[in-house]
Amino acid sequence: MRTVGDDHEQCTYDPIDPSRIVGHDAGTTAVTSARRRVDSSAVSAFVPVAAVIPLWLLALAIVWLPLRVVWHISFAAFAIGYLAIGLLLFLRPVQVMILAPLVGARRPTRQERATLDIAWRSVLQANRLPSRRFVIAVLPIDELNAFACGGHLVVVTSYAIDTLPRDELSGVLAHELSHHLGSHTIALTIGQWLSVPVLVLARIGFFLQNVATAATRTFARRSPGLTVAGQFVAALLMAVSWVFLSGLLLSNTIANVVGRTAELQADRRAVTMGFGRPLASALRRVINERRGERPVTWRERLAATHPPARTRVAQIEALLRSRRVR
Repeated sequence: MRTVGDDHEQCTYDPIDPSRIVGHDAGTTAVTSARRRVDSSAVSAFVPVAAVIPLWLLALAIVWLPLRVVWHISFAAFAIGYLAIGLLLFLRPVQVMILAPLVGARRPTRQERATLDIAWRSVLQANRLPSRRFVIAVLPIDELNAFACGGHLVVVTSYAIDTLPRDELSGVLAHELSHHLGSHTIALTIGQWLSVPVLVLARIGFFLQNVATAATRTFARRSPGLTVAGQFVAALLMAVSWVFLSGLLLSNTIANVVGRTAELQADRRAVTMGFGRPLASALRRVINERRGERPVTWRERLAATHPPARTRVAQIEALLRSRRVR
């Protein structure tokens, strides 16, 4: 989960308009932190992208070969066209119409919008940002979670909207904004777009492998030659599919390692915004829901997309103590 919080020692709210921040001494800090910049984790996030590029080129070539028979286009032009289409994912209207539905998110309902507007407005005002720069979508699942993707999209679960107090919800949204301001989502979005043809071909390969195996058992079981040929085709399809799938798994593993650093950087930025304590409170809810345990096995460590919630809470509290001392 990518969450953030709101430090009540640094920020108070107007009793008439609770979304209006008054006496926010982190506000001057947030003016500079509201500008997009490229964090170190945003740069290292291109390592898994580089890992998936060879597989992407291979998958794209497999798609291009039959197309060039009826559509005379060079492979270079085909690849550049695919990349150009991917750049559209960073446009705000495209993220609303295409990217949000692709991740299973929808527009907020009227009741959700009323809750989100108050929580989100406080984050935007703390960072001196216009309301139209970013888009919030809702993922309708019973899980306390949120994530940022594309260049403008923030997705929060319906469960988080329904259960989190307003200040903790502001923390969640501020943390996601931190990912955008740190440019953490650029490489992630590019990598996901490059993975699409690889994943599609892997699934097609496994499907055809099952078809070849079933056909061999049904139609060629009385012919040793046809049986061997069918088994060879099935084994070849399975091998090709596993090559694609293994490459994606390797890229995802690298992305998980890099992503854990991005989470800690987003937490630090959220504390700078003045949303430290609600972030810690939201993370404690994650721990209470038994989702904050440390990974034990090496597989769990590789699959973990976030640092343990207890580690993140400890870092946030240390940062808050340091700010109080200064």
